[in-house]
Amino acid sequence: MFSLSRDETMLNIVLFEPEIPPNTGNIIRLCANIGFKLHLIEPLGFELDDKRLRRAGLDYAEWQNVEQYANWQAFLDKHGQERLFAISTKGTQWFGEQVFKKGDFFIMGPETRGLPVEVRQDEHIDGVLRIPMRPDSRSMNLSNATSIIAYEAWRQLDFEGAV
Repeated sequence: MFSLSRDETMLNIVLFEPEIPPNTGNIIRLCANIGFKLHLIEPLGFELDDKRLRRAGLDYAEWQNVEQYANWQAFLDKHGQERLFAISTKGTQWFGEQVFKKGDFFIMGPETRGLPVEVRQDEHIDGVLRIPMRPDSRSMNLSNATSIIAYEAWRQLDFEGAV
């Protein structure tokens, strides 16, 4: 497990068992650009030194706000008392209807499976949010969905820290 973090985290993205290296690379860069912390919950579908992550051109500074956990329980042991929002096509509330606060966590599921029911229904989850989509369409790409959620939450905080 590694942990490099800045002094203050505005909001948090959690990737639960991510499977596709380029998506994780995109989200690492997204978090670095907007000042969010990224939490990676194992098992990962790739090695963090995977050549596809390196090929994304991530530099050391972009890794400074990434923390890794051995499993869901290890994550909950550290952050279970925070506000945790699961993001899922099975959510009952649109993400734009939720009022976000500094320190909130947004949990995104694996690309091919989505968040398992055990995570969505965990007692620590404060809400299961969804991104509106047209009926009968496939889920959007993980890094795109993460960007949508991240920017709405940041917008609600008046883009604190933006230039």
